[in-house]
Amino acid sequence: MCWQEMETGVGQIPERARAVIIGGGVSGCSVAYHLAKAGWTDIVLLERKQLTSGTTWHAAGLIGQLRGSANMTRLAKYSADLYVKLAAETGVETGMRQVGSISVALTRERHEELLRQATVARIFDVEVHEISPAEVKARYPHLNVSDVVGAVALPLDGQCDPANIAMALAKGARMRGAQIFEHTKVTGVTKVAGRVTGVDYIGAEGEPGHIAADVVVNCGGMWGRDLAEQSGVTLPLHACEHFYLITEPVEGLGHLPVLRVPDECAYYKSDAGKMMIGAFEPKAKPWGMGGIREDFMFDTLPEDWDHFQPILEHAMNRMPLFETAGIHTFFNGPESFTPDDRYYLGEAPEVAGYWIAAGYNSVGIAGSGGAGMALAHWITEGEAPFDLWEVDIRRAQPFQRNRKYLRERVTETLGLLYADHFPYRQVETSRGVRRTPLHAHLKARGAVFGEVAGWERANWFANEGQEREYRYSWKRQNWFGNQRAEHLAVRNGVGLFDMSSFGKIRVEGRDACAFLNRVCANQIDVATGRIVYTQMLNRKGGIESDLTVTRLSETAFLLVVPGATLQRDLAWLRRHLGEDFAVITDVTAGEAVLCLMGPKARDVMRAVSPADFSNAGHPFGTAREIEVGMGLARAHRVTYVGELGWELYVSADQAAHVFEAVEEAGAEHGLKLCGIHTLDSCRIEKAYRHFGHDITDEDHVLEAGLGFAVKTGKGDFIGRDAVLAKQEAGLSRRMVQFRLTDPEPLMFHNEAVVRDGKIVGPVTSGNYGHFLGGAVGLGYVPCKGESEADVLASRYEIEIAGVRHAAVASLVPMHDPKSERVKG
Repeated sequence: MCWQEMETGVGQIPERARAVIIGGGVSGCSVAYHLAKAGWTDIVLLERKQLTSGTTWHAAGLIGQLRGSANMTRLAKYSADLYVKLAAETGVETGMRQVGSISVALTRERHEELLRQATVARIFDVEVHEISPAEVKARYPHLNVSDVVGAVALPLDGQCDPANIAMALAKGARMRGAQIFEHTKVTGVTKVAGRVTGVDYIGAEGEPGHIAADVVVNCGGMWGRDLAEQSGVTLPLHACEHFYLITEPVEGLGHLPVLRVPDECAYYKSDAGKMMIGAFEPKAKPWGMGGIREDFMFDTLPEDWDHFQPILEHAMNRMPLFETAGIHTFFNGPESFTPDDRYYLGEAPEVAGYWIAAGYNSVGIAGSGGAGMALAHWITEGEAPFDLWEVDIRRAQPFQRNRKYLRERVTETLGLLYADHFPYRQVETSRGVRRTPLHAHLKARGAVFGEVAGWERANWFANEGQEREYRYSWKRQNWFGNQRAEHLAVRNGVGLFDMSSFGKIRVEGRDACAFLNRVCANQIDVATGRIVYTQMLNRKGGIESDLTVTRLSETAFLLVVPGATLQRDLAWLRRHLGEDFAVITDVTAGEAVLCLMGPKARDVMRAVSPADFSNAGHPFGTAREIEVGMGLARAHRVTYVGELGWELYVSADQAAHVFEAVEEAGAEHGLKLCGIHTLDSCRIEKAYRHFGHDITDEDHVLEAGLGFAVKTGKGDFIGRDAVLAKQEAGLSRRMVQFRLTDPEPLMFHNEAVVRDGKIVGPVTSGNYGHFLGGAVGLGYVPCKGESEADVLASRYEIEIAGVRHAAVASLVPMHDPKSERVKG
């Protein structure tokens, strides 16, 4: 009798629980374990068949600690540490061995990526060593290193038995009072007035039942999307076929580190004297388009030697033992993947109390330990333990649950795990779903589009005869000169951006002003037509949203947010509306936004409209309706590039006409169409913050340098106490702007900030400052007990791929520090 048959599915299913977890894979078992560890004893986990029988049982069990950001690395490190201790705690052997890992590069570009990752490891205090091809050969004697350019080794990475990890977590949960029931299928999540009330199920004997619950957690893996859709919840994921091969025993193989050869889309591990090779091929095979059959349990998928053959041919050259070793197992099993290769955590914005931990993109074993800890903290404490925006379910767009979209996209996202992670890399599948009213106009004028939240956005404009696609590199890419021309047009002349993808939220009603003043840190009770830059804070003073609020009338306000955060911001507003009488409406698609920016912006506005655009007639921070060509627009005098300019909000039906009128009027003033890359390079010269990089929900608004947008004197608002406490205690760190003195190197993000020879944190965002003459970045510097002069007195460098470059530091914007250009 197996362990789960002895320990689970016994006793009567309760009629009520504090939390019901759906799904008995490693994700559900981790959530149950951590909720129980947090003190919640009335927890029920329901598994449709047997624990681990979906995807967990056939996972490769690789435990890598290093991820692309500090907090994702923190979660992965937590998983590794937990799995080392789990066997002693529960008595279930997990097979966890810290054998280390080696990643090898076969190209100079990949080597650059590995060296940058090594810098990230040093920032996050993960032990890492850069090793030569000869050292790789010494550690991996079976490997052909003739074309290896370089490598990095992480000695504390490991491998484990995935099913036993889940079993150990399940037993740990039961030891603390959780109940687990197998062969119990959840048929639906019940809800009343937008909040979950429990789950309906069919038990092991076929009997229907219901459990009332305060919290429901969807850990359904590849079943998760369909289950969520029943409740109107967006959970975009789709299964793909995932292949690996295991040899017969190889004499003298020994214990080897996990090996990754991403340039050949392959990973290797030794186990019990056998060698495994797994693949993340560039074009994957989606699976389960017609649904997953009812009796699916511990199932494999049909072999496909033709699909796997290119990977195997590389393996025979890379590790010649594959030419002679017999094949013990050729395995094909399904795993779920998401549109952006990141998993989902958090409370669904559509239904209160409906939580999600799913879509692990083949890193579920390495990710679930930390993810379970983070989600349990989020559920029990009411807030995430740290910034989890990268994996927050609120980043998912409602249209992304479309099956055709997902089926096409996941053919690409599986392969992206091992693709070169170049900066500005664009996805190629499932494109063109969301287009602005100006899309065709921009395309006809040379726009090269990128995609964010499904929106097609002009990233840069190609010249006549220039190819309209990216040539990726860690150095200057093929559009660098185009960005420079656009950037200098904004600084010296005038540029036009299509920013119709801005999220636009209308809040109106009797209590709209009072409500917004309660959730926003700045004073919102201003005159009609005024624009207020503000943040929405959490109770710790962290930044939940970065936005502008325009008062349209006594009872109506327009909130403008980044397109990527719209669902998050809508959810935050709706969760905090309470008893206030106000209506919250997403009006994003109703208006296009044209941003006319630069010293000559006023000249173009005067040429296209009879309105008064003087400082007296249209002051900074105000909005009003104007005539444009033969149409109407609402002109907002604000900027995200640090220049004189206006954002023109135009109804979608008039957008093309207004664009044509502005373009025609701007011709004699040298108007240049500009893309998102230029918007970003201009904003970073001005040190404007970017949500999700420079400012997050764990970055205190004062330490982010945004105290000017906080008005504690207006009365109570969410986060006010934390602001006052920080003012009293003093800052622990400050946001600092850096510019490299050498004009050649580039910064993107996650380069290391080095203060007086010591790494103190990552660059939160970076771009090239074409006007300032070098790469520019932002980052936090510890400053407890220090004055601004102390912070600036240090010597700063930025470490890029292991090389340190001198940097100038500033606490005020290096471009237009007094905002004289903005004020016109």
